Amino acid sequence: MNDKLKIFAGTASKDLAQEMCDFLGIPVGRSFHKKFDNDNTWIRIEENVREKDVFIVQTSCRPVNDSLMEALIMADALKRASAKRITLVMPYYAYARSEKKDQPRIPITAALVSKLIQVSGISRIVTMDLHAEAIMGFFDGPVDQLLARNLIVDYIKKQNIENVVAVSPDAGGANRTRGYANELECPLAILTKKRTEENLEVYEIIGDVEGKNAIIFDDEIASGGTLKEASLALRKADAKQIYSAVTHAVFGKGIHENLNESNLVELIVTDTIPVNPDPPIDNLTVLHVARTFGEAVKRIHTGDSISEIIKKGV
Repeated sequence: MNDKLKIFAGTASKDLAQEMCDFLGIPVGRSFHKKFDNDNTWIRIEENVREKDVFIVQTSCRPVNDSLMEALIMADALKRASAKRITLVMPYYAYARSEKKDQPRIPITAALVSKLIQVSGISRIVTMDLHAEAIMGFFDGPVDQLLARNLIVDYIKKQNIENVVAVSPDAGGANRTRGYANELECPLAILTKKRTEENLEVYEIIGDVEGKNAIIFDDEIASGGTLKEASLALRKADAKQIYSAVTHAVFGKGIHENLNESNLVELIVTDTIPVNPDPPIDNLTVLHVARTFGEAVKRIHTGDSISEIIKKGV
């Protein structure tokens, strides 16, 4: 690779950055990170970046605010060291679910994050499976949204699962799941909630799942509550075996209990966020995104199109 390309790792994505650099055949950039006693973050870039094309690899994971702030501080340090261009590779975008004002007196935090990223000196962002594509409109510069779909579909096809139906756990995810259904050449089902006369919320399934192997697709999984409810609804509708494929493995409070009740054959996730549940999760498969992001970085650096990656994967 051109020696003008540099990749630096934030503490949230050290493994991902290393895998990307291994794919590209370059070393990870040297930087020193520390926390002072007052909890302030301090970073020093330990090699020359003048007139270099620099990429920061830092996802959004716990502690989210620290991960985000560290990326901004790295960008400021690189800008002051005369980097020619700074791109942030943030596989899981911080505050992605706070992308609209659907209640009185609340923030649109995803928009605020975009402003912070841009003012820090970052001119481009590369991410994966945004919760809402409208987030790309918060940026004045280019945003490259990569898709996990190609990676997940390739894996599912190799499992030779027969009689599949692609399931969206809610109406909001229907377009995303339709893309999976098209790639898998299988029917689509959508779960929606409705209220009964007793004022209880129950699931209604649009589409046929009876006797089929259902795969629930979503952009992220935190507590697993939505997945549990979707699984229970599918069983009541006489679905056969139930799988799930999710891009971002947030894995928060209640995840183990809800997954146990979901009784999935397999949960498929990617490592846009480091995946290390404690205790381990049974029947969990982790797909690696480093090659996809590495190829995107290479093409951005050389000025080549990344549309092919988005459409066909690598």
